[in-house]
Amino acid sequence: MRRAVGACLLVLATGGVLAAGPAAPGPRDLGDSVVVQQAQGVPSVSLGGTVIPYKEVTLAAQLAGRVAWLAGIEGDTFKESDLLVGIDDAELFAKRRAMLAQLASADAQLRNAGVQYNREIFAPRSSGAPGGMGVPNLFDQMFTRPLENVVGDRERGAERGADLFASGIQVQEAQNAIMRLQAELQGLDTKIRDARSIAPFAGVIAKKFVEVGDTVQPGQPLLNYADVAYLQVEVEVPAQLRPGLREGMMVKAELDLDHRQVPVRVAQIFPVADSQRHTVKVKFDLPQGVSQPGMYAKVLIPDAGGPLRNNPVIPLSAIRYNGSLPGVYVVGETGEPQLRLIRIGEGLGGGLVSVLSGLTAGERVLVNPGPRVTAGWAKGGAADR
Repeated sequence: MRRAVGACLLVLATGGVLAAGPAAPGPRDLGDSVVVQQAQGVPSVSLGGTVIPYKEVTLAAQLAGRVAWLAGIEGDTFKESDLLVGIDDAELFAKRRAMLAQLASADAQLRNAGVQYNREIFAPRSSGAPGGMGVPNLFDQMFTRPLENVVGDRERGAERGADLFASGIQVQEAQNAIMRLQAELQGLDTKIRDARSIAPFAGVIAKKFVEVGDTVQPGQPLLNYADVAYLQVEVEVPAQLRPGLREGMMVKAELDLDHRQVPVRVAQIFPVADSQRHTVKVKFDLPQGVSQPGMYAKVLIPDAGGPLRNNPVIPLSAIRYNGSLPGVYVVGETGEPQLRLIRIGEGLGGGLVSVLSGLTAGERVLVNPGPRVTAGWAKGGAADR
């Protein structure tokens, strides 16, 4: 179909279908005019979108505190892992030092519990002398202990088992205390890490929301960070046009900055449509250095399911813009130009462009309106069709 359109345009160009006619009569210099002709081709729809960065993140505060460091201002570039925002962490480091001291004490208690356990193994308290000096101690060893064994009032094996168990519990408690302090230290280190916002990739500061000295709360935005080396156009495509797109295909886009057309590639087609607007979000890759984030752009989406249409064809020089709205000067029967809104289709090469709505074949438009040509918006334009 593209070859058919090209062949048709070649015939139009060689046959002089868009032949310039004489200037329309009138007291003003209107410039040359042409008769609008038609060319057959696959219909396409021009949809507006927004130029966005390839990657963009909003860095937010993870804990409450005072902003102590800010790397720069909007437009400053940074490498991956560079420090962008720092929150005062002096109190956190003080808590960390105190926790390290507690951890050292817990380690000492663990070592002491281990020594007591070993002593109970090699020198059990249950087999030791009851205590005392002189005659009482001697009396205990000669009469009291043998009598206890004969009568059966004391079981030294059970006493030793209980002492070993108690010593083991002390070791376990000391180990649990160390594990608890290590977990608290790990959580504190996480907070210290969250006090520093690190660049996740190479990019620029798109917008900052805080200054040095500001007090922030968890979840409060700090700055927007974006990768602007590569840009995309984000467009909401109606569901009926979705079958005409596939990832990797090339289409054309018109930039609002200078109204030039550039090739764009379908980068991503979202799998779920918007339930309210019944549109599918599609992202198109832009060539490098042709636009800026936040700018307006129009993408020509082929309507694969639509019938072939004979669209009017006009020179690009005939189009005038009122902001982002394209229009042409149509010369009426009285010779007075009327500025009419149109909807632009696909560029056809050779300085020609198709018109989706707003014009019909046989009407005469000004090719290069003179500097003093002025007119109001004509009825029956693209807004009324």
